Amino acid sequence: MTHTTTDRPAGDTGRTGGAIVPVLAFAGIVVAVMQTLLVPVIKDLPQLLSTSPSNATWVLTSTLLSGAVATPIMGRLGDLYGKRRLLITSLSVMVAGALISALTSDLLTMIVGRTLQGFAMGAIPLGIGLMRDLLPREKLPSAMALMSSSIGVGGGLALPLAALIAQNSDWHALFYGAAGLGTLAIVLTLIVVPESPTRAEGTFDVLGTIGLSVGLVLFLLPITKGSDWGWTSGTTLGLFAASAVVLLLWGVLELRLDAPLVDLRTTARPAVLFTNLASIMVGVSFFVVSLVLPQLLQLPTSTGYGLGQSMVTAGLIVAPLGLTMMFTAPVYARLSARYGPKITLILGLLIIAIGYGAGLGLMSAAWQSVVIAVVLGAGIGLAYSSLPALIVGAVPASETGAANGLNTLMRSIGTSVSSAVIGMVLANTANHVGGVAIPTMHGFRVSFLIATGAVAVGLLLALFLPGRRPAQPQLRASSEEDANLARAEEALAAAGFRGRVLDAEGSPVARAKVTLIDQRGRQAGATLSAEDGSYAVAVPAQGAYVLAARASGHGPFASSATHAGAEGAVDLDLLLPGETVSA
Repeated sequence: MTHTTTDRPAGDTGRTGGAIVPVLAFAGIVVAVMQTLLVPVIKDLPQLLSTSPSNATWVLTSTLLSGAVATPIMGRLGDLYGKRRLLITSLSVMVAGALISALTSDLLTMIVGRTLQGFAMGAIPLGIGLMRDLLPREKLPSAMALMSSSIGVGGGLALPLAALIAQNSDWHALFYGAAGLGTLAIVLTLIVVPESPTRAEGTFDVLGTIGLSVGLVLFLLPITKGSDWGWTSGTTLGLFAASAVVLLLWGVLELRLDAPLVDLRTTARPAVLFTNLASIMVGVSFFVVSLVLPQLLQLPTSTGYGLGQSMVTAGLIVAPLGLTMMFTAPVYARLSARYGPKITLILGLLIIAIGYGAGLGLMSAAWQSVVIAVVLGAGIGLAYSSLPALIVGAVPASETGAANGLNTLMRSIGTSVSSAVIGMVLANTANHVGGVAIPTMHGFRVSFLIATGAVAVGLLLALFLPGRRPAQPQLRASSEEDANLARAEEALAAAGFRGRVLDAEGSPVARAKVTLIDQRGRQAGATLSAEDGSYAVAVPAQGAYVLAARASGHGPFASSATHAGAEGAVDLDLLLPGETVSA
């Protein structure tokens, strides 16, 4: 049996632990800003770039496509090589893209810059993975909720700020501002956030990366351009068919690999599968309000239903959508602790349904738009906050980045579908006056009905999610990790590892999380140490493993050890921080 340290402690997070969450959430908000940065100038892009309207849409489409492709890839790279390292890489690529866009009015160069900006979407799952690896368990629910909601928070807050800049300055200033925010996020991350000690073993799946990238582009391209090309055109249908073939072949490849880009077997678990499907519906519902309310608010009152607000005022009226999502995170933490993330997801979807249902009759005044934004922000905030908790609770720690990357991708697919469908609805129901298409109230209401339908589907999917496991009363168990502690006595007599978790002075560390990781980088078992520091974890088979331990107020620690299979329980003490000691 060997005992060698594989990872040194990441450092003392006590001094910076309180700042980790706001810094990572700020990075998420900065990334989300890229999605709505150009919304205030969408109608002016053809003139600004001296191109046709159809070509100008590529400025938005390129960011969407690159973000969708990069999200699961950056998550997997983070699991392999360090989540902090890849987070900084994502932000650096975004800054480079923003500077390229700031310095050009050429369409092709602008598309290149916007494509690079889309790569930053990988920061969301990377931030969630860092939180799981670095934060104490009691702080994790609210932290992940804030990180997940940052997508909506950043998008909502960016609208009024971008509108104010675009209305009073050269539109290139939008990109300079984005580059500045990205640089600030990089500096804060370098100062505050330590690297995660958790690593997945294996190699990066290059062929799987190419297959997923090609399949996603072939799928998302006709979704975003279908309205322009025609939904029944040969190009649109051909791309959808090609996407189905490529993704099918990609799935067969992934199932045969020992270290795939996406573990499809894990993804097929009910908790992961239904969470990802529900995420698509949440993405659809979020983007509908972002498309409808700004247009309704800015239409002239001469239409009979437009509210005649300026670009900046419309952005300010919609801003409560993002603010409410941000303030919902601590509320989610309390609700989730009591009822579980499945119930909070269902509650969030119900609130979204109420918001869209009420919105059908609340479109005649600006204050009514504020009410809609607040209600929908609360519902979307609860729903978004629940998604990473459901994913994290269903996958091993070594797969957190890739799994959350896939979940973020599902939300992106939802927003892409929403953008395409709502754009088609508003275009087909518009009145044409002097060659200008003006959206109608009928189109707005149909859009809200579509969002309500998507929420209904999401509710149905959420009902199939596994419920929270019953607690163990004698141990005050409130999660699967606590339930594992109740089964520790059984593992003492089985083949596995046992011992005590101790601090540097040799004192026992209670409720430290001990994770067993196999040679493929996957979690093979986990438990919590008892009040006297003792732990026990069974091994599924003989072989080499890594025992990783972490606890609040202590640096994380990991060590490799081998179990011969026939020797029963192997005694092994773990020091936090320090060396492994044979008992």
